[in-house]
Amino acid sequence: MSPLDIVLLTGISGSGKSVALNALEDAGYFCVDNLPPELLRGMIDLENKRPPELKRRVAVSVDVRSAHSLPNLTPMLSDLRKEGHSVRAVFLDASTDALVRRFSETRRPHPLSQVAKAPKPEHDDKAEPRRRLSDKVSEGDSTEQALIDAINLERELLSPLRDFSTVIDTSLLRPAQLRTWIRNIVQAAPSRLTLVFESFAYKHGVPMDADFVFDVRMLPNPFYLKELKPLTGRDQPVIDYLAAQPESAELITQIEAFLLRWLPALEGDQRSYVTVALGCTGGQHRSVYCVEQLVQRFAPRGVVLARHREQDAK
Repeated sequence: MSPLDIVLLTGISGSGKSVALNALEDAGYFCVDNLPPELLRGMIDLENKRPPELKRRVAVSVDVRSAHSLPNLTPMLSDLRKEGHSVRAVFLDASTDALVRRFSETRRPHPLSQVAKAPKPEHDDKAEPRRRLSDKVSEGDSTEQALIDAINLERELLSPLRDFSTVIDTSLLRPAQLRTWIRNIVQAAPSRLTLVFESFAYKHGVPMDADFVFDVRMLPNPFYLKELKPLTGRDQPVIDYLAAQPESAELITQIEAFLLRWLPALEGDQRSYVTVALGCTGGQHRSVYCVEQLVQRFAPRGVVLARHREQDAK
């Protein structure tokens, strides 16, 4: 049996799973949308029976509509990894405000809103999410409140999968940006810890996918220099300006030392991805510069990715 390359895609409804699944299909994966978790093992066994030259990379999308069987999914993925398969779990998330806005724009119902309308058997363990959502929705004062209740319950039901997965916060991502980030994930070596450095603007919120967050707003701000204001932390004049500030090197060195101390423990904990977010006011100068500097320092250690949330969105 030769190992398979398997991607499990899941996340909160409205967070961009369809966009991500299309990106995986474009990258050459055989994709199955909304596969019931209890069928995953059978599908993998069928793929293993194919001749080696016909083996395919597989991407499977699972969502909360299979809530009753989700508890069995995490142990199954662990077993597949033990059997030698390359298993990557990707969880898409977004802020509640962003999700409410997206559902309002598309005018599509939340999947759990249909569960709430279904009959509730008296003695059925699988009906528990249905009962809990019905109780919450009945307390809502508006359609928007009912949607927020459904989103909150969905987060609760999917939390074990989120803890198992690489998380991408799509709150501020355009579809093209999400497709790029998905391709970067599946192209990274699966057997090694991938370190992601992400710049962001505090005025737009802290990324939900961050494992560590560092505030770099105490550094001198190039924004207030007329000739540097339109540039970014990847432009040489800004690089030269920040490199000349003693605080910049000191801060970056301290972040580097912290990560070097604790990354081995994270690798020993079988983590596949660690996201380090660095924020400044606008996500344009200081955080971008720090990310690029840290990427250079950690590149010799393995797989390192740079993301610039605000800049990549332009």
